[in-house]
Amino acid sequence: MRRWVLLDTGPLVAFVKSKDQFHGWVTAELATIEQPLLTCEAVITEACFLLRTTHAGEETIMALLSDGYLQIPFRLEEEASAIGALLNRYRSVPMSLADACLVRMAELYGGSSVLTLDSDFQIYRKDKNQAISVIKPSANHE
Repeated sequence: MRRWVLLDTGPLVAFVKSKDQFHGWVTAELATIEQPLLTCEAVITEACFLLRTTHAGEETIMALLSDGYLQIPFRLEEEASAIGALLNRYRSVPMSLADACLVRMAELYGGSSVLTLDSDFQIYRKDKNQAISVIKPSANHE
């Protein structure tokens, strides 16, 4: 079975922004991952906002989508009830919309891993009690 990788905002920004402290780590990780990466529109929105002052930042994100390197198979309107439940469950963390979408995607794509810089994914659970497989930098890289 194909192993899906779900892309979070942090690694996407670090990949596009060459001066980001995690750029090298993300680039090396992406070289080992089968394409396409899956993500959601909330991640794309966050990344574009964070890259709005980076030269060609938003354009690069759009090119990754149009070239098929990134795919968005997730429809928020179809998953609104599940997302609402996740946002409510993790209100104390707090959980962002993008994180909720990625947790829901982890539920929908069995065997997937989340490529992230966010330690909250070690707190979040899919299907209420299952740990989410995470690809993130080691503690000495942070």
